[in-house]
Amino acid sequence: MEVFGATRSRIRRNYALITPDTHVPSPLLGWESATAFFHITPELGARFTQYTAVLAPGAKSAQPHESVQRLIYVLEGGVDVHCSSASNATALTSGGYAYFPAGTSHSISASAAAKLIVFEKVYRPLKGTAAPQVVIGHAADVEAKAFLGDPDARLKTLLPIEPAFDLAVNIFTYQPGATLPFVEIHVMEHGLQMLAGAGVYRLGEDHYPVTAGDIIWMGSHCPQWFVAMGKQPASYIYYKDIHRDGLEEKG
Repeated sequence: MEVFGATRSRIRRNYALITPDTHVPSPLLGWESATAFFHITPELGARFTQYTAVLAPGAKSAQPHESVQRLIYVLEGGVDVHCSSASNATALTSGGYAYFPAGTSHSISASAAAKLIVFEKVYRPLKGTAAPQVVIGHAADVEAKAFLGDPDARLKTLLPIEPAFDLAVNIFTYQPGATLPFVEIHVMEHGLQMLAGAGVYRLGEDHYPVTAGDIIWMGSHCPQWFVAMGKQPASYIYYKDIHRDGLEEKG
């Protein structure tokens, strides 16, 4: 039974669980025929932005600020992506993704109604390292590798793990009963969306049931752990910042 005024959403100092019943639409400035649901933003305390973009057929994107890099992941429907490094548009369907480095001229147009996960972050250059390149692909074509030797917990890495990239976006899939092998505490922060299945996420000192559509923000040094539960695999896509420890020389 639905209880009026109740929600699983929780906002804490260094983490947040944001469930679909609390998502609120916002205008998506500069985009045409598109609506945003902003989940994780600097106002929450994060150093990046994560939102869902809901596109009507024919919708078109706007450019982010020239200092901002963007990764899109297609949840539903289809889009065509155009960028200055390619002469032809690339069609992406569910599971497709595209990464655009800061300052890259690009556009996203909806060939049908579509829903996107979008990660955006100000790029931090690294002196002596060339800027990253555009990456376009499909999650189905990325190898799922056993995480720390566990074949029941598999990780897909969507972007190259190279110093040019100051962010990573990965997909984790767990068989029922599989877990992160230990409680993690680290300097990296995460933005996460559950894609399928269900489980329990430890955030700080608390444990929360989570399921497809839930959004999680984990700030730096937030204790975190996950176990997949139920009768089907659980999977989530997540962002983290990498390769910048605050002491590197800036370009």
